[in-house]
Amino acid sequence: MEVNVKYISYVALGLCLLGALGSFISGGGILAPIAALLALLGGISAVAIYKYGYFIMPFLTQKGKIIQIIEGGYEIPPAQDVILKNSGGTYYASAYLGVKIYESTTEKSPEENMVYSEYFERAISSVRFPVKFAMMVYVMDMSKHRSKLETKHAEAQLRLAREREKPDPDVLKLDRYEKEVSMYEMQVHRLVSGFKPMGAITYLMTTGVGLSKEAATAAAKTQANELKATISNALNVQVVSLQGDEMLRCFEWEYIIPPSATSMEDAVL
Repeated sequence: MEVNVKYISYVALGLCLLGALGSFISGGGILAPIAALLALLGGISAVAIYKYGYFIMPFLTQKGKIIQIIEGGYEIPPAQDVILKNSGGTYYASAYLGVKIYESTTEKSPEENMVYSEYFERAISSVRFPVKFAMMVYVMDMSKHRSKLETKHAEAQLRLAREREKPDPDVLKLDRYEKEVSMYEMQVHRLVSGFKPMGAITYLMTTGVGLSKEAATAAAKTQANELKATISNALNVQVVSLQGDEMLRCFEWEYIIPPSATSMEDAVL
């Protein structure tokens, strides 16, 4: 069975409009509360699926054991955590990881960049399977960027403060949150001084192979977990597993990337 988040959002929005129309034409009769309830549920569902579909849809498809078929013979299992393909009786499963980098190489000294490159080479040399590193860059739209940065800076400060307040704070998280706060502070300062910032979306891809869907999926997940630990520890970045719409975006970017800075920012996870 094929499932599409966009179509489901449209169905929920249609339910909302139908309920609103029914409430309007019922003239206050017994159908009015039912129509109003349909409008409320449809509106909430449409917004929730549109904004949090990457989380909601994998949960629903996994519970309903729904398989999504993509043109070209690709298949997304109910968990929506890998993309499968059968080639001559052998299954291939690809997993995607999002990378959140909190430090730019332009903000480092030449010596720090040399050390960073060395850590990267060591991390890659320890991985025993092919890995795809993908990065898309763009000049950010300045119209609303400053307010977004200030909001993210405040959120990062809050996360850092909460971690510091814990009886036994995580040292790695503290270091990551401190760098995140520092990054946002520096970006805000650069905006004030007239600097035009560059944005980047980075993700990793790894493919596992097996004689069955389950074997290929298990191999891909094992490789993804190894990558997550290796890259995050070596480069001190945040690496997260991608599912649902987030994973599907990376797959679609293999063919077509967002055509503008605005659409690129809208695609950020």
